[in-house]
Amino acid sequence: MPVHNSTSFETFLSQLQQTNQTLDFFCDFEKIGQNVDNIKLSLNMLNSLIGAQDLRTAVETLWARDREAFSVMGILIAVRDSKKVLTPQGECVKLDTMFESVDRVMEFLNHTGLADIFINRKVQNLVDYVFGIETGLDSNARKNRSGHIMEDKIAEIFTLNNITFRKEVYSKEWPEIAKVLGKDNKRFDFVIETSSKKYLIEVNFYSDGGSKLNEVARSYSDIGPKINSVEGFEFVWITDGRGWNSAKTKLQEAYNIIPSIYNLTTITNFITSIQQ
Repeated sequence: MPVHNSTSFETFLSQLQQTNQTLDFFCDFEKIGQNVDNIKLSLNMLNSLIGAQDLRTAVETLWARDREAFSVMGILIAVRDSKKVLTPQGECVKLDTMFESVDRVMEFLNHTGLADIFINRKVQNLVDYVFGIETGLDSNARKNRSGHIMEDKIAEIFTLNNITFRKEVYSKEWPEIAKVLGKDNKRFDFVIETSSKKYLIEVNFYSDGGSKLNEVARSYSDIGPKINSVEGFEFVWITDGRGWNSAKTKLQEAYNIIPSIYNLTTITNFITSIQQ
């Protein structure tokens, strides 16, 4: 087991990397393009509303031809799901109910401001417009992508070192672990099984700080000793990122509690330990 003290922790902290974000991190254009393609036909039909001076007549004409085209209009205000909204009459309804009649569609257009956008041609093509909206919405997925990049990096390291592993394994697989963790059916990012021990591994990377980091450190400080109390099992935490500077105290507490905590620099020590 590595020696953990204040000096080794400061070394650990100094090794944390600033970012793991490559240029393909910021936008998943393949997913964005697919989302747009899925509704492209409806968007092209809605393009007939652009520049219409008598917008209601244009809506009625399109409604008579294919009312389903209106069902995708939520994305025009950057809403992908059917959220609850208040109508001009004060009713609380699901957003998609605004596309069930011409009158409701007109309420939607007028009160969201889209009517002005269409009439005055402030957009030229809804396919391009929605591509931009989807690009903006995709930025919300960046935190998840950062975690996936770290998981892919660790998987690559394991593979290069000829280490057999499994991904996304639940604690219920082992009754003795399920017992110490209680009702929480914990999912581990990786599991490595050797002849003498099973390593249950959590992996993450935080470029930025936030309250979540304190919660993560606190959670692992709780489950780590529980897992380590079961013979033949060991909890391993591989984490990195300068975001930990904002949660240094909680990270140090976890560092002092969890014997097997590594970053991208020290992960070689873990590799060596399991290959012995």
